[in-house]
Amino acid sequence: MNGIVIIGAGESGTRAAFALREAGYCGSVTLIGAEPHLPYERPPLSKTVNGAVQMKLICAADALEAAGIAYLKGLSASKLDTGAGTVGLSDGRVLHYEKLLLATGARPRRLTCPGAAHAFGFRTHADAEAIFSRVAPGSNVAIIGAGLIGMELAAVLRRKGVAVSVIEAAPRPLGRAVPARFAERLHTRHAAEGVRFYLDRGVAAISDDGVILTDGSLVHADLVVSAIGVLPDIALAEAAGLATGNGILTDTCLRTSAPNVFAAGDCAAVAEPSGGHVRYESWRNARTQAETAARNMTGAAETFRALPWFWSDQYDLGLQVAGLPQPAHQIVLRSVAEGELEFYLDDGRLVAAAGLGIGNGLARDIKLAEMLIAANISPEPATLSDPGVNLKTLLKSARAA
Repeated sequence: MNGIVIIGAGESGTRAAFALREAGYCGSVTLIGAEPHLPYERPPLSKTVNGAVQMKLICAADALEAAGIAYLKGLSASKLDTGAGTVGLSDGRVLHYEKLLLATGARPRRLTCPGAAHAFGFRTHADAEAIFSRVAPGSNVAIIGAGLIGMELAAVLRRKGVAVSVIEAAPRPLGRAVPARFAERLHTRHAAEGVRFYLDRGVAAISDDGVILTDGSLVHADLVVSAIGVLPDIALAEAAGLATGNGILTDTCLRTSAPNVFAAGDCAAVAEPSGGHVRYESWRNARTQAETAARNMTGAAETFRALPWFWSDQYDLGLQVAGLPQPAHQIVLRSVAEGELEFYLDDGRLVAAAGLGIGNGLARDIKLAEMLIAANISPEPATLSDPGVNLKTLLKSARAA
């Protein structure tokens, strides 16, 4: 047997390597990472400490060694031959595999306007160091994209005394993933902190002076950051003939269209029982899919089921969203001392929840809401909106029923 090869040493690939050992797999495990570092977490990159970019390691070198995981850093996979069961590496080596996990993640969406090369990306530790080493109090930064990454970066830069302009083609910030009420509150907070917004306008070009918008105006900037989202990294899978779409298509057990090849994390588009495929971009999803894929590679047949969840910290505000809120859902608002909660009902059934409050004050409520969603309950809206009704008590009642 040739063991298991994992392509991608981010959150998903690294967690999968350890999960294989936890599942009792005794064969060789090889983890391939394109960056020259030990595996690290991406969320802390925007949260500098004493001016320095953090590198929060997923694991230490001795943990990899103790688990018998061969970590090949600074290398990428250049060719996948699923018929031969081989992976060609960028240094010319060819690895044979018994089973393979594609955890290639996502890559930043690129600007296509003239001067796009002047914009910095914000995805890796090297990107973060390049940006923060070039900013200082009083400097001007233009961020293209008002999604979660762009808005989080704006908050960090404002706290450093940097003048920030945010440019967004949509009519409002955070329009894709964040519930409208909370998106508006975060927008208002950023404006109060001094962030200048240029909404409903595209980028015509990037010059030495800043960003030229499609209406002809110029947003002056010493530094331009592109934060316009990511695309699943499917190039290797496509070249190998695997089924792809908005990601590498898998079944509910995370198996791809090729024998003995699985996919997990930001690159994977997982089959839904109701039809179609869904791809999630979140830290928790990367971990959960990794663990499921690892167990299935060792012989299990687990269906991937997990409630989508993400968080965002902006200034002193903490946002958490569990499930997939939709405009058609009935929204039930609960105001509490720590902030506001929204519950989302679909035909009376609780399917999602979101909260915005100071720091991590609503984390317990969101966790309880996740458990209530998993319990498949159909609560009375008045019960959810009443802050005097303890969610833990509601959960106990649901479980007893």
